Amino acid sequence: MENRVVLTACIAEAEPLRYTPAGLPALTLRLEHESQQTEAGHPREVRAAMKAIAFGAMAERLARQNIGSLWTFHGFLANPRNGKTAVLHIQDIQQN
Repeated sequence: MENRVVLTACIAEAEPLRYTPAGLPALTLRLEHESQQTEAGHPREVRAAMKAIAFGAMAERLARQNIGSLWTFHGFLANPRNGKTAVLHIQDIQQN
């Protein structure tokens, strides 16, 4: 089975860089996406906001980026232990 996400979005919010109990850097973000997609043969304006998280060197790299900057995020979806909403776990980024 695959669980891969590629999303072009801007960084809408970023919490301060923190460290896990094991000492791993972690960063929680809110991403916002806007685009036009085709659904059932008709154009549709799409807006989405999503929580995302990054760990290690990726967290440190994202912590240095500007709010509002546009990126293509690569990662996977997972539910947090106590959460019901999927979170994007960022594994790679490319600036647009």
